[in-house]
Amino acid sequence: ETPNRFLFIIGPGLFIVTALMTSAVIPWGSNINLFGKIIPLQVADINIAILFVFGVVSIGVYGIMIGGWASNNKFGLLGAVRASSQMISYEVAMGLSIISILMMTGSLSLKEITNQQHGFINWHGVPYFSWFVFKQPLVFLIFLICAFAETNRTPFDLPECESELVGGYHTEYSSMKFALFFLAEYAAMITGSAIMVAVFLGGWHLPWIDKLIYGTAQPAVSDWLGVLLKFCVYWGKVIAFLFFYMWVRWTLPRFRFDQLMNLAWRGMIPLSLCAMLITGGVVFLQRAEGLMYTRLWILLANLVLFAIALVVIGKRPKRQNKRVPVPNSRYNPQVAAELAVAKAQLSDDQA
Repeated sequence: ETPNRFLFIIGPGLFIVTALMTSAVIPWGSNINLFGKIIPLQVADINIAILFVFGVVSIGVYGIMIGGWASNNKFGLLGAVRASSQMISYEVAMGLSIISILMMTGSLSLKEITNQQHGFINWHGVPYFSWFVFKQPLVFLIFLICAFAETNRTPFDLPECESELVGGYHTEYSSMKFALFFLAEYAAMITGSAIMVAVFLGGWHLPWIDKLIYGTAQPAVSDWLGVLLKFCVYWGKVIAFLFFYMWVRWTLPRFRFDQLMNLAWRGMIPLSLCAMLITGGVVFLQRAEGLMYTRLWILLANLVLFAIALVVIGKRPKRQNKRVPVPNSRYNPQVAAELAVAKAQLSDDQA
């Protein structure tokens, strides 16, 4: 018997609505010239697209928490608490990591961030991609790990691990309401992959195709054939991310919950803070002192931070599972010693 039938129904509905709303600000391609009218391939081109995405995603936590509480089931409530704590923790690291990209681009618009990643950049005659994944690899890695945790995918599927919680926050759900929870997770996988493509992998830009077709950078407005090509490039990158999601699911086992939270608060958040501070310092020196090769300095700082993180993780003492000295238990050292003395006395008496 649910304590509130309305909340029991509205929980999965709120979760899937927030998962789908984030796709409204994703630029799936450049503007198209259709019968003399310029139409953007984006539902809403707003200047605060990144803030919109994080604001809407944070509301999705309420859907999970409401559904777990309204189930009137201890396993559902426990799964909802674990899911909300996990999502809130990794949202902090994700938000801090994306600030580094915002400082480099000076914009919150996903379309503007994508437009700044077209073509090649020549450094002393050596061409390389202008995608932000090559400028901020550590930030990309942090964002990718947080995206796995936000969508409850393996190895971060603690909120719904069947072997421990019977099903997690959706234990009491069935039929269409159960399907909405899973559809929301898969919708979040697609939109999360699309956002990573726009922010880190250049969106619809692919330098070889750009040079082959246009001979230069892509025009801001294309005909329907050019837009179709860009749309296919964008979705090709999204599908590659979705394959990576499945690949990780087939490969890695899930964490324990304490390992999951330690990774967020002792790993991802400090690293994203360091990357943000370093990026801010380099950008400030570029604008105030005319610092040269800012992208190279930021890349080197990312690599140094990554090396330091590997050293720190490698030198951490490994915890061993030890028997807890429970009173009146045979695993208690004092009780074990008393049992040994008693056995020795018994053997002497028998002798």
